[in-house]
Amino acid sequence: MPADATAARHHVQRPSSRVASRLGVWIRDDAAVFAAASPYAWQADVDTTVVIPALALLYLFAVGRYGASRRELACYATSLLLLAVAFWTPLHHLGLHYLLTAHLLQNVILAEWAPLFAVLGVSAAMARALARFTLWRVLTLPAVALPLWLADYFFWHVPLVYETALRDQSWLLHVEHACYFATGVLMWWPLVQDIPRRLASGARAGYAFAAFVLASPLGLLLALLPRAVYGFYVDARPRVWGLSPLTDQEVAGVTMASEQAIVLFLVFVYWFRRFLHEEGAL
Repeated sequence: MPADATAARHHVQRPSSRVASRLGVWIRDDAAVFAAASPYAWQADVDTTVVIPALALLYLFAVGRYGASRRELACYATSLLLLAVAFWTPLHHLGLHYLLTAHLLQNVILAEWAPLFAVLGVSAAMARALARFTLWRVLTLPAVALPLWLADYFFWHVPLVYETALRDQSWLLHVEHACYFATGVLMWWPLVQDIPRRLASGARAGYAFAAFVLASPLGLLLALLPRAVYGFYVDARPRVWGLSPLTDQEVAGVTMASEQAIVLFLVFVYWFRRFLHEEGAL
């Protein structure tokens, strides 16, 4: 075969990135994944197609066996809705391929917001059923639950671990997400549940304040670092919203720190006011 013909055949078999873009697909070698051309693609994966329906079915089974109030049903439904937002909307695709800010917002939903509403959706009868297990009684001890949540949060944000999970999205990333949600449930349990043990309002206020103080350095550190520490997002193309990697990291850190300051501080204020009222100070 003539050299020109061979070259032409190879050119047809290996289309340029411009041709691939016109076909609606681009290849990101460092992530070893295919991503839709649009950063705002709706991307379904195992979290949306398996995990969320499984959590819904598990809760419906628990409701059928132990019962739940309308408020508890609404809270658990809100938890599932938040998980759907985290995994089904373009936030998921943006976080996994383009923006650290989007991924950290997704992590906040997984580790804080969705677990809070899931725990609020657990009825007293469901809580009593869980309390029969020794392991559950140990894991929901404040001195166990809070350190587990903090350790999980900091561990998965170590740059090497964080990037490894992003580059191995077939299973490790799902483990990360499961750890966020599971430890989030444990963290919120002593604050909003009275079973297997009822903490005094003052103890709950101290617990919430400790969570706020100990978790906030992570977001502040990301906001103040002089360079981008996650190479995965440094290499991301195109640059969504015109954010440089460092600006993206700064916005992500401020977003995380601000969210934790608002949510955890408000929870602290609620329980502290309850404590003052019980002590007759209000």
